[in-house]
Amino acid sequence: MVYIAYIVIAFTAIQLIVALVNFAFKQNMKPSNINNSMVSVLIPARNEEHNILNLLNDLSVQDYHNYEVLVYDDQSTDRTAEIVANFIKKDKKVRLIASNGLPNGWLGKNNACHSLTMEAKGDHLLFLDADVRIKHNIIGKTVSFAHKNDFNLISIFPKQIIKNMGEFATVPIINYILLSLLPLILVQKIGLPSLSAANGQYMFFDAKNYMRFLPHQAMKAEKVEDIKIARNYKQNKLKVACLANEKDIKCRMYESYSESLNGFSKNVTAYFGGSTVVAILFWMVTTFGFIPILLVYGTKWLAIYIAAILFIRILVSLISNQSATKNIIYMLPQLFSLGVIILKSIENRLRKEHIWKGRNVIQ
Repeated sequence: MVYIAYIVIAFTAIQLIVALVNFAFKQNMKPSNINNSMVSVLIPARNEEHNILNLLNDLSVQDYHNYEVLVYDDQSTDRTAEIVANFIKKDKKVRLIASNGLPNGWLGKNNACHSLTMEAKGDHLLFLDADVRIKHNIIGKTVSFAHKNDFNLISIFPKQIIKNMGEFATVPIINYILLSLLPLILVQKIGLPSLSAANGQYMFFDAKNYMRFLPHQAMKAEKVEDIKIARNYKQNKLKVACLANEKDIKCRMYESYSESLNGFSKNVTAYFGGSTVVAILFWMVTTFGFIPILLVYGTKWLAIYIAAILFIRILVSLISNQSATKNIIYMLPQLFSLGVIILKSIENRLRKEHIWKGRNVIQ
């Protein structure tokens, strides 16, 4: 039990150091007009009638004017294509691309993203999920940030819009894992592929290198293609940045507890190097770590341990532009939910089935 207590203390200290580093080096992109290269905004959309118009309206008021918008209707069964077609009548920057069907061996989003690039004309490619909301200056800020730092890929974790108890019990989990395990500044500064992170909700590429490597084609069957693409870029000596403190990008990922569980179980192990064992160990240490601390060192050290984990939660919340108070209140439900998510991930893998937007994403 003593050795287990040592492990818990060491791991919690590492989490605290990583969270402090991420807080100290958190980055915001600055507005600038230093470049006017063309940006192709690429939106894969499948049954997004409740989101797509909001995003198109956000794009229409950008203060960066040299861009085009391409929407790929991925065999939607709702009004997505109709809404986009009506929007095109008043905004000629927008084009609608209809799916020709999903080729064998491809996952839907990866095929949609690759198909969009075949139609794009820009010097840069900005992939946006349809449920993302952006402020008027985000394209210009991203172009400027990329050019100033020679980044080949910039990916951003949006500020998450959280409205109900089910979302508070699940949505903050990913940022907690990410920002307490990976110093994001090292994604930029060190070329190791293992030090990679990305979020497919917002990914900005220079078109030249994208067309050279065609990463969505290379990852055509990967359900967690964003992280795999970031690793692939670093393997090829390209510069990658991942940000988690940008306030001008927002997203409501899920609208219920069950939807969140289904969504996060699709990719949770990717944040642990693809290892289910590491994911389980992380959950066990962060959920039950207080037990060996109490048994070996008593209540004084337990109080110090609890203070440390609360401080980690506060730091992660501040970096993520989330409510620290609510994340502390929902800390235990979040730990419980992480266990459920990992369990669902294992179950899906054993059944070789995970239905996402009407398709099985396990191949």
